[in-house]
Amino acid sequence: MNRQKLVSQIRRYVPYNEQEEADKALILNWIEKNDDAFLRDNVVAHMTASAWVVDKDRSKVLMVYHNIYRSWSWLGGHADGETDLLAVAIREESGVRTVRPVSKEPFSLESLTVDGHEKRGAYVSSHLHLNVTYLLEADSEEQVSVKADENSGVAWFTPEEALKKSTEPWFVERVYAKLVEKTKSWR
Repeated sequence: MNRQKLVSQIRRYVPYNEQEEADKALILNWIEKNDDAFLRDNVVAHMTASAWVVDKDRSKVLMVYHNIYRSWSWLGGHADGETDLLAVAIREESGVRTVRPVSKEPFSLESLTVDGHEKRGAYVSSHLHLNVTYLLEADSEEQVSVKADENSGVAWFTPEEALKKSTEPWFVERVYAKLVEKTKSWR
């Protein structure tokens, strides 16, 4: 997918709430004004993709225990120059081999703050992840595995358990609760 196709998808996206409306405008502005918006080299903000992975009947959510954030969280990663953010989301790091998009359109949009942290022995300054989330589906019986440099746990939870497992209050209240609610309408 080229950059313009992604911009078109984001423009068509109908925000779920005020947070998404504000973040949609921020994301579009950032992409249009920054040639390096999809690269980590942009130390102020860069594009990321997240995967909200559910099982077929939407009764479970796949989460990883993220090493940097020390919390159970959704899956995803940096664009690292790629503009096909659905492909980035599908490459989530859970060990699950068969993941399919419920839709090829974005499921959610977020501007996420990232505190300064150490990554591979080097300090990374605080910055923003301008994030596009996709709703993906996988078989909850399929084998999962950790990716040691990223996470130290992978597990399926009920949506209610997922909200309790995360120790990041803002994510629970503003992102995960929203995703749980939105998923209910995709049954």
